[in-house]
Amino acid sequence: MITICLLRHGETAYNADGNKYCGRTDIPLTEKGMAQANRMKALLKDYSFDQVFSSPLIRARTTAEIAAGNKDLVQTDDRLIEVDFGQWEGKSSEEFRAEDPDSWNNWLSDPTAFRAGNTGENASQVLERLNDFYQELMDKYDGQTILVVGHNGVNRLFMASQLEMPLRNYRKIVQENSALTLITLDKHNGFNLLKLNA
Repeated sequence: MITICLLRHGETAYNADGNKYCGRTDIPLTEKGMAQANRMKALLKDYSFDQVFSSPLIRARTTAEIAAGNKDLVQTDDRLIEVDFGQWEGKSSEEFRAEDPDSWNNWLSDPTAFRAGNTGENASQVLERLNDFYQELMDKYDGQTILVVGHNGVNRLFMASQLEMPLRNYRKIVQENSALTLITLDKHNGFNLLKLNA
């Protein structure tokens, strides 16, 4: 079994500005986002992490470096990068739904069959890379405690999949900026959600 502290990065300007879809756009944390990461560092002070993994995007990497309390521990992994949101990048949902309501409705009805923002990833592609990442963690780091810092889209899709929810419902899981989700993964007993948004 592995124990995973799963974080979403701290606030960015896109989060603060109408919750625009950031996706692969590589922008830093705001001052509030830095404060959120430091709050998480204090919350995690009693954890001893054997491994720390982060999305390569700066907002996640900075959150990981602060929360872990040691930049040198952080390993980036491209499989943790946020969903490619295609034509939705840099826009709020209100904006892109007005421009192209069909692509949004398609994504909501079946994200495994339709690409986000018409040209981005579908949920099956996202889960293929995430499942590969988490399987590797179980194979390599049995018995360890691991900090993983990712993004709202990828974290929610992974949790929805592991909870055996229909993926069209993944948005019903809320993961706040730089809040702790605590899970365990076990080859025999599967996925267990212990905490959400601590």
